[in-house]
Amino acid sequence: MTPYIFTETLLPLIYFMSLLSFIIWAYDKHRAVYHKWRIPEFLLAIVTVLGGAFGSLCGMVIFNHKCRKPLFYIGVPAILFIQIAIYVYLLTR
Repeated sequence: MTPYIFTETLLPLIYFMSLLSFIIWAYDKHRAVYHKWRIPEFLLAIVTVLGGAFGSLCGMVIFNHKCRKPLFYIGVPAILFIQIAIYVYLLTR
């Protein structure tokens, strides 16, 4: 993949998914504070896997949300590491 294709197609998608992920985590934390209906953990995990790992990690740290669940405190950084490795591979091949 050429750097041009990466910056023109994949990078905006990564930015969008990270922003969307961060907003979803913030909204879920807001709902949790007021003891209202919550966003399913499955949706949080799906958004993380689909490119929003950086936003998910930021949401976890900033809002102190889902930090006690191994699925998230181990899974989100692992997914972020894998996504970064894929991006580096795509840029260097």
